[in-house]
Amino acid sequence: MKKPGRSGGPVGGALWRDAAAFAARKHSGQLRRDGRTPYFSHVVRVAMTVSETFGCHDEEVLAAALLHDLIEDTTTDYEDILDRFGRSVADMVAALTKDMSLPESRREAAYDRRIARADWRVRLVKLADAYDNLVDSVNDPRGTQDLPRRVDVCHRAIRLAGVDATRHKQTRNAIKALRGLLERFATE
Repeated sequence: MKKPGRSGGPVGGALWRDAAAFAARKHSGQLRRDGRTPYFSHVVRVAMTVSETFGCHDEEVLAAALLHDLIEDTTTDYEDILDRFGRSVADMVAALTKDMSLPESRREAAYDRRIARADWRVRLVKLADAYDNLVDSVNDPRGTQDLPRRVDVCHRAIRLAGVDATRHKQTRNAIKALRGLLERFATE
């Protein structure tokens, strides 16, 4: 059997499966803002949104979706992801990672610039992340307090991904789904 990582991919050939197990271990003990939901459920929902709602079944995209918060929220670094999942996945995860050393006022603009320059699949994962965070806002103990920020993130994700809509059906599906969700939240 080949060793997982760049030398031949994960054992069994399912990159997303290895990414799910890795993310589950790294996010172990972390909870969502509601203080009850395991954090790992968020990354699984993001991957499921990419696959089932947006129609993208690319193994690298699903792996990146499962791993997208590791650098930002755990002790995992780029090299850990590179060694285990390869450059494409590691680069997507890095693009989805905010630079927490920047002041918040500059952090979001730098993040948006990095996402805009990245592979279109990064923007697809960002759309799924925004989608899940908006859906999950009903479980947030802060209620509607954080809703305007989450709505803003959704609109930014749609703007960034707009360039991909003509070339990628998955992006068109994603934008349509996220706009539909925003409409539902606007009428509630």
